[in-house]
Amino acid sequence: MTAARAAKLGWIGTGRMGFEMARRLAKGGCDLTVWNRTRAKADPLAKDGAKIVDSLPELAGCDIVFCMVSTYDDVKEVIAGPKGLLSKAKGKDGAPRMVVECSSISLEGSAELRKILGARGVELLSAPVSGNAKVIKAGKLTFVVSGPETAYDAAAPYLELMGQGSSYVGEGELSRIVKICHNVMLGVVTQCMAEITVLAQKAGVPRHAFLDFLNKSVMGSTFTRYKAPAFVNLDFHVTFTPYLLRKDLDLGLEAGRRFEVPMPLASITRDLIQSMMGAGMTEEDFSTLLLQQAKASGIELKPENKAVGDGLSQ
Repeated sequence: MTAARAAKLGWIGTGRMGFEMARRLAKGGCDLTVWNRTRAKADPLAKDGAKIVDSLPELAGCDIVFCMVSTYDDVKEVIAGPKGLLSKAKGKDGAPRMVVECSSISLEGSAELRKILGARGVELLSAPVSGNAKVIKAGKLTFVVSGPETAYDAAAPYLELMGQGSSYVGEGELSRIVKICHNVMLGVVTQCMAEITVLAQKAGVPRHAFLDFLNKSVMGSTFTRYKAPAFVNLDFHVTFTPYLLRKDLDLGLEAGRRFEVPMPLASITRDLIQSMMGAGMTEEDFSTLLLQQAKASGIELKPENKAVGDGLSQ
């Protein structure tokens, strides 16, 4: 094992994202110990060399502990709850050097977590991600990171193992506002993509032909290419739920109010997500915005059954 990978790592949370992130560390030869609320979901990582434990305090002896869970309530419970990571620590003893928190949480929650950890002498890196499980498998996950720069320098080699790089944006919670802005764009761009795709189809253009042109043009992006198969073949396998996108749009609108920034497009998109959820479209991927747009436009979409690349596969 190289010196850059010699730290003892802990991992909290093996959901859709966390499992694949932890797997890349394990396969990269890291000394990795993993906890998940439902142990069975973490057990397959043992085949990749990870150690699986039954209690969070067992991670307290690690140098760096990564956390990837759903909400701030979950983060607070696994870090500072009665059975959490710090539950058996006494002062600065029995605690990791740093926590790298990768979930999407609010600025206020992140600041509170930094205070909780700081009282135990633990540094916090706020390191939310851009990507999903398929993006992780393709090695294209990216991180935006804020916190002590020396801590970032120590964690950076492990962030590199999980994807294609990280961006350090400064101290404190600056990475949280960057991730919130990122996910606001996720919602707005998807709604825009739905509107223009439906417009083109209603005028007589097949979806696959329209999106092929869009993705070859200067307006195409990694994201529009990635979503093209779902739009063409109506495969809405979950990558990100409407509930989670609504949460992030709410965080964006809250930040807009706090910093006195008008956000009309974000506000409209949030209402459209809410309408979709109210109509029962909650269990599939948020890109079902396309179906809502089609219904509002008076057309019914059918899968085109065309082979469309997602831009991720080599």
